[in-house]
Amino acid sequence: METVLILHGWGSRAENWSSVKDYLEERGCSVLTPDLPGFGSNPAPSQPWTIEDYFKWVQDFCEEKKLSQFFLVGHSFGGGLAVRFANRFPERLKGLILVAAKIRRQKNYRYYLGLILAYIGKIIFFLPPFSFLQPLAKKVLYKVLGVHDYYKLDSQKTVIMKETFKKVVGEDLVGYLGGIKNQTLIVWGKKDNMTPFKDAVLINQAIKGSKLEVIEEGEHALNLQFPDLLAQKIITFIKP
Repeated sequence: METVLILHGWGSRAENWSSVKDYLEERGCSVLTPDLPGFGSNPAPSQPWTIEDYFKWVQDFCEEKKLSQFFLVGHSFGGGLAVRFANRFPERLKGLILVAAKIRRQKNYRYYLGLILAYIGKIIFFLPPFSFLQPLAKKVLYKVLGVHDYYKLDSQKTVIMKETFKKVVGEDLVGYLGGIKNQTLIVWGKKDNMTPFKDAVLINQAIKGSKLEVIEEGEHALNLQFPDLLAQKIITFIKP
């Protein structure tokens, strides 16, 4: 029986992978889908964390569960953690599956537009006639800019997790890719506006021998949009 550990993305939780988990288990896999600290049923840390803190948590989880020779699946933020794990402990993995992995910060036009609009918004919505519109305005702004993750934190009113987000979002993990020696599957949605498709190409080129699978109509949350198709690609990789 093959063991699979799934690390979910930022703002997500283990239950969002239940359909993929069920599919893999029906085909003879043992699947673990823990909630990362600050998400789902796992409480937030007592102080803001860095990626290194989350990486240490994953390492401790693997030790606690005595995981060795397993397949590691990482989505978005979880994909960044998976990249670090594969780079540090290649001997413990039978394979690596990266699903829309977040490996670098995108300072594109949306980033700079967001800074400008946020500054203007603070001035306008501070005025009493417009202050009641502030929550709705923030939601619309984050949606337009494609930064849903930060809005989720804002809606949860979690100061520690918002500060944690600021610490982890700027991490660039591209330098870790060349050190990955495990067989690697990369799955990406062609219409992903959270982690652009060009990142999939970059990862594919950086990890020698990796295989890139593209879901043409897929966006960022492939585990929710196309769970069976994603699970099929994973099981084919695990049991060719």
